[in-house]
Amino acid sequence: RDFTPVLCDFYTELLEETEPPAPFEVVFISSDHSAEEMVGYMHAMHGDWLDLPLPDPYTHDLKKKYNITAIPKLVIVKQTGEVITDKGRKQIRDKGVSCFRNWLEGADIFQNFSS
Repeated sequence: RDFTPVLCDFYTELLEETEPPAPFEVVFISSDHSAEEMVGYMHAMHGDWLDLPLPDPYTHDLKKKYNITAIPKLVIVKQTGEVITDKGRKQIRDKGVSCFRNWLEGADIFQNFSS
């Protein structure tokens, strides 16, 4: 709960205060026990992020794929699902929005290697 406000500020700065808005989206994958808990948390703590509704069969698969063993964890991925970094939370705390440029460069480097 202490990281969500930091992520909200980061998200707002990237999408609402940058022209053009940054190509970044948060997909919230809940560890709540019920859909009601998840919706309550989302309304109280952040805005209109994308999410997987509970219950969703992909939640377990995504947590396994991205090695989610503790929460919160922020994994930065390309549109293809390739991981740019699994240390998004630490990078946002340490560098703020400046880490976004590094993620874009990392995504571009991965693109060049896969071509």
